Amino acid sequence: MLVQNLAILVLAGFVGFAVISKVPNTLHTPLMSGTNAIHGIVVLGGFIVLGLGAEGVLNKILLVVAIAFGTINVVGGFLVTDRMLGMFKDRDKS
Repeated sequence: MLVQNLAILVLAGFVGFAVISKVPNTLHTPLMSGTNAIHGIVVLGGFIVLGLGAEGVLNKILLVVAIAFGTINVVGGFLVTDRMLGMFKDRDKS
């Protein structure tokens, strides 16, 4: 079972890299802002699993790390999106 899960993880990494490397630079920021919802689901799922009582100290540590990284991604993504949208606002002409 461990070998199968590891193989799926490696294949998902290769597919993810292949897909992301083909995205043009002009689409990168809008796509990243769209993935904030996915990271929000990761954070929510981590809280749910942690609240239901994960077994073992290692599992709890990994959950806290996943929640922290997901939160950093969500906040950073919204900050980048806000900054990008700020570039399109009209400036005062005075």
